[in-house]
Amino acid sequence: MAQVVQGDRWRTELLPEPTRKTLDFLEKLNALPEEVGPEDVQPLREAGLSDQAIRDAIYVCTTFNVIDRLADAFGFEVPPADEVQSSARFLLRFGYHK
Repeated sequence: MAQVVQGDRWRTELLPEPTRKTLDFLEKLNALPEEVGPEDVQPLREAGLSDQAIRDAIYVCTTFNVIDRLADAFGFEVPPADEVQSSARFLLRFGYHK
């Protein structure tokens, strides 16, 4: 199971190098997207990440950014923890349905 690290604790946690390199890259992609170039992707490849893994990380990052901005724009509130747990259990058991 993937390890979830809150805030910027990922800088000090004992994480695998590919994970740390990915988080470094995504931080720059979020803060300074106009400055990201091929030289920023190279450390990820050197850490053993495939181009598909890098693309997936970018897709996930982008999706979360869009969702976060929409939630802020529409004033969505985070539901209480017990409600989130209940919904998560339901989705794990039954999945998504049309």
